[in-house]
Amino acid sequence: MRLLMLGGTEFVGRAVTEDALARGWDVTVFHRGTHTPPPGTTVLHGDRTAPDGLAALAHGEWDLVVDTWSGAPSAVRDTARLLAGRAGHYTYISSCSVYPYPHAPGYTEDDPVVDGSPDDGGDVDYPRAKRGGELAAVAAFGDRALLGRAGLILGPYENIGRLPWWLNRIARGGPVLAPGPRHLGLQYIDARDLARWVLDAAGRGLGGPYNLISPPGHTTMGELLEACVRVTGSDAELRWTDPETILAAGIRPWTDLPVWITPGEDHDTMHRTDTFKTHAAGLRCRPVTETVADTWEWLRNIGGTAPRRPDRPAPGLDPETEAKVLGGGADG
Repeated sequence: MRLLMLGGTEFVGRAVTEDALARGWDVTVFHRGTHTPPPGTTVLHGDRTAPDGLAALAHGEWDLVVDTWSGAPSAVRDTARLLAGRAGHYTYISSCSVYPYPHAPGYTEDDPVVDGSPDDGGDVDYPRAKRGGELAAVAAFGDRALLGRAGLILGPYENIGRLPWWLNRIARGGPVLAPGPRHLGLQYIDARDLARWVLDAAGRGLGGPYNLISPPGHTTMGELLEACVRVTGSDAELRWTDPETILAAGIRPWTDLPVWITPGEDHDTMHRTDTFKTHAAGLRCRPVTETVADTWEWLRNIGGTAPRRPDRPAPGLDPETEAKVLGGGADG
């Protein structure tokens, strides 16, 4: 199988590239050259935002294309148009953010989505950018376009910093502000499970949208943080704290305390997505313990500091605020 990976050097793109290489596929990686792709790939360089940035893709044929682009949709439009006659199938890694926010729990692929345009070339917000990318892929490839609407993505090579922050914080030990309730359900996908499903589905010729994430309640906040304590071997003491105390301290869910969202509408929007269609099409999600352990091993192998996308703010709670809340003795 001949795969063209648009990106392929970081996080999700790297997971897809490594999975394809493990299958013995012929993998071409098209990227800007700022990071090194896995060995064994054919490398093409280009900047999709620059004039003539797609020149390296002017020739060649591929069975499958996987695209993780999250910027202006016009880049997806131009790339998909260029490849439409020379590639058999196009997978666009989209996002559940294309559904209007907030939305009722249990939404499916048939629910309404935000407006978007494949012709947007400037700064557009993330949901519209992803929706525009979807429309661009479908315009060029029709039912040969697979739209993987991913939710929260974790695992090795993470360049957002959510799970790496928790691992490093817990590795430091001592009392840790653990946002409750500990049984709060989490829904996410390991990048490697995403990669495996995408390549399987693309190889079978699946098209259309799929909510690409674990079933609701795949794990809990308690299981996630307790797994971090075990794999790091630290003396961390999780101090479970109720949401009201955390919010009263001015701590922001999701950003100051990564992954965590307060129970209610916001949590249900993020962590109660219907995934029946995707799991019926073969998605299998590994246990959280494996995701945490492998991410910690990767972190240690690179010196403990995870790479970070320059367009995303660093997540995590500052030590002073954490100490102040813990000093108040609140728990939940």
